[in-house]
Amino acid sequence: MSSFRLAGIDPAPFAHLFELPDARLRAGGAVRMVADRDFGFPCRVGLDDARTGDELLLLPYEHLPGDSPYRASGPIFVRRGASRRVLAPGEVPPYVARRLISVRAYDADDMMLEASVCEGHAVEARVMEYFARHQVRYIHLHNAQRGCFSCRVDRA
Repeated sequence: MSSFRLAGIDPAPFAHLFELPDARLRAGGAVRMVADRDFGFPCRVGLDDARTGDELLLLPYEHLPGDSPYRASGPIFVRRGASRRVLAPGEVPPYVARRLISVRAYDADDMMLEASVCEGHAVEARVMEYFARHQVRYIHLHNAQRGCFSCRVDRA
């Protein structure tokens, strides 16, 4: 049995934003988009790529709010109506497996302990390697090419 689990982010804080006019979204740093292809719009809630025609918001998200030098935010896509997806232990979705991924391991003080870049199909092995260190509390995956936060990985 694998000792990790990937989880999407909570959609609740974003649901009302889909009802805002585009000008209000822009004032808050967000942009409404419609996917024009089935790959390239990875939803951080459902841990999958949006399909052609899906409505999404591209918006800033504080993925590392801790009080450390690594505090960080960045752009994410959220698909309208997406449900939070929590994967089975050890499952790495195609949304991750087909991308170049930055794997970043953090301790309980939100300090980065390890970081590397690997092909998505190698994420499972890298996560297991990092979680072999007892100091690693959680891991963040980022899309390496654009640097966007992908998802959090916790011990299962």
